[in-house]
This record gives sequence, structure tokens and C-alpha cells, in this order.
Amino acid sequence: MTKHKKSFFERLTGTVKISDDEVEEEVEEEAEEVEEAKERSLAEDDSDGQLAVDVYQTNNDIIIKTMVAGIRPEDLDISITRDMVTIKGSREDNISIEDDDFFHRELFWGSFSRTILLPQEIEIEEAEAIERHGLLTIKLPKINKDRQTKLRVKAS
Repeated sequence: MTKHKKSFFERLTGTVKISDDEVEEEVEEEAEEVEEAKERSLAEDDSDGQLAVDVYQTNNDIIIKTMVAGIRPEDLDISITRDMVTIKGSREDNISIEDDDFFHRELFWGSFSRTILLPQEIEIEEAEAIERHGLLTIKLPKINKDRQTKLRVKAS
């Protein structure tokens, strides 16, 4: 970059004049960084499977359902915040069969995870998860923002 005399505006605001070529180079570098980040993200996603989920709401709850057949409930890790749920686990295949002996292979074996952003905040303390016949149902009570109560002032 060549040295030039700063204009009044540049001295006043502390900005620096950049040529169009320098701006174009920066944009290209940022685009390359974004592309590299996408590639890293895709590579990381390949290591974990992703659960298929149904997410719906009732008047009072948000419900998440997913199939976790073949996984013991104690091997599931469910993390909840007020606006997000993450389900992690691992499904292990105990039978050793050579790849050449398979005619068709669709079942997923190995670790999996799924993060679900919730459409509204929930009461973390009242959430519950139930597994029955391979179906995991997570019930997340919605925060009732319209609920009001009267607060009494105590005399000291």
C-alpha cells in the first residue's frame, strides 16, 4: 500500500482509504475462509449420524419424538437449555459381518447427535423424556409469559 496524505475526514474519523484492489482481495480471502469452514463442518458431520425428529406443539408443551431403537436409555445424553435441545448417543453393532456379505445396508451404526432449536422458551426443570418401544418422547413445557401473580408487600 502506498503512503498518501490523509484527508480531513480520514484524520477526523481515523479511517484509512483502501483501494478497490485491496477490497477485492479481502473479499476473496473471506470467501475462501467461509468455504474452508463449510468443508470442515461437513467433514465433522460425517463422523456423527443425525437423528430424524418430529417436533410439534400442544397448548402447553413442545414435543420432540425420535426413534432410538437399539439404544439403552442410560446411553442417551440429552442436554436442554431454554431454547435448544441436543440429543447424543451411540448405536453399536455387535455382529461382525464383512462388507462384501451385505446385499443391502441402510441402518446407521455408530455415534449420532441432533440439535433442535426450539420455537419458544421452555421450563427446563419440568422437562421429561420417556423411551418406550424404541420411541423417545421429550416433553418440554412452554414458559407461560402471560401468567401473572400478585405479590404481597410484607411490613418489616
